[in-house]
Amino acid sequence: MRYIKRLADQELQRRLAYSGAVVIEGAKATGKTATALQCAKTVHRFDTDPNARTLAAVAPDILLKQTPPVLLDEWQLAPELWNHVRQTVDEGSSPGHFILTGSARPADDLTRHSGAGRFSRMRIRTLTGFERSIGQHQVSLAALLRGETSAVRDPGLTVPDLAELVCRGGFPGHASLTTAQAMSALRDYVGEISRTDIREVDGVARDPLRVAAVLTALARHVGTAVRPTTLLADVAARFSGVRIARVETVSEYLAVLERLWILEYQPAFAPHLRSSTRLRSTPVVHLVDPALATAALGATPESLLRDLNFFGLLFESMVLRDLRVFTHHQLSEVQHYRDETGLEVDAIVIGADGAWCAIEIKLGASPGVVDAAAESLLKFAARIDTTRMGTPAALAVLTGTGPGFVRKDGVVQIPYGALGP
Repeated sequence: MRYIKRLADQELQRRLAYSGAVVIEGAKATGKTATALQCAKTVHRFDTDPNARTLAAVAPDILLKQTPPVLLDEWQLAPELWNHVRQTVDEGSSPGHFILTGSARPADDLTRHSGAGRFSRMRIRTLTGFERSIGQHQVSLAALLRGETSAVRDPGLTVPDLAELVCRGGFPGHASLTTAQAMSALRDYVGEISRTDIREVDGVARDPLRVAAVLTALARHVGTAVRPTTLLADVAARFSGVRIARVETVSEYLAVLERLWILEYQPAFAPHLRSSTRLRSTPVVHLVDPALATAALGATPESLLRDLNFFGLLFESMVLRDLRVFTHHQLSEVQHYRDETGLEVDAIVIGADGAWCAIEIKLGASPGVVDAAAESLLKFAARIDTTRMGTPAALAVLTGTGPGFVRKDGVVQIPYGALGP
């Protein structure tokens, strides 16, 4: 299968240049190994090679003292290697000596040495529209954080195109599949999470039906600040044959899904405000790819077109996935804003230098929809104490379709197919 070049390639090269060991983390099938193989000279795969696992336990030096970069693939299956790698780095190995990939945080990560000063961590998510060459990508997020804006042509994406993109997902191994094949593969992926993957984190056997029920409940609430109590009530209402007695059990499942890198939380933005308005701090929940939500619910591009409200949430989640990839590459972050009056902003992008911009995400591009989103952004900006935060580099409405331009009120309209890093 042809390797798809991605932003993570540049990030890995940058980290290898200064760190003795780089840890690549992310959900299964997001392309961690394939990316690492672009640089590695020696490869040990602990998920498929029992001999490598044995050597890790009895003679780790045989694995580690080979031609660098040495790739330790799915290293969490041999967690004793962590401290051996740390020791090798401490002994003066050159930068870029090790690459460790893992699809789950090991159960003993609190008892191992933290790796501070020795390990550099990077996250790999699914492919963005930019990496899949969807659209024309004339607008750079980095430029937006510098306050640079310009008009761009309509990239040509339609709402049905976006529904298909959401359902296909961005897993690299699905790039050559038809949409129907990719959707089938995603349903299999969700089934494996419920049946086997969740056990790998801590060895605890959990009822696959309960795991599937929680995943399905999560899928219905993607892009919202949902609480475990709401998920518990959702499971009780919709799954007559599944009983989860305690909210703590749901919280435990969520913690395990997060350790598998399947579940992500978008933290709340906490600026200084001009008024006494109180902020909401509950994080927004996302899956690593919104296509996992469609797979869990059995949704199709056609069904999304019949439920535009839910489609809008999934589109928002897809955009946020892209923004997270762009900002992770640029050492920035993505937060959200919500206050007690109900005013919300979908994405607050904060650059490494402190520059920031606010983005509202809308599937539609009709004047009424964009006008309302722009009004919310301007209201939000008026509440921020800019003497402490600085003024936003840009206020933007990211739409699913249409052209891009700077509105008379100064808010930038950007179509999804035009956005790049």
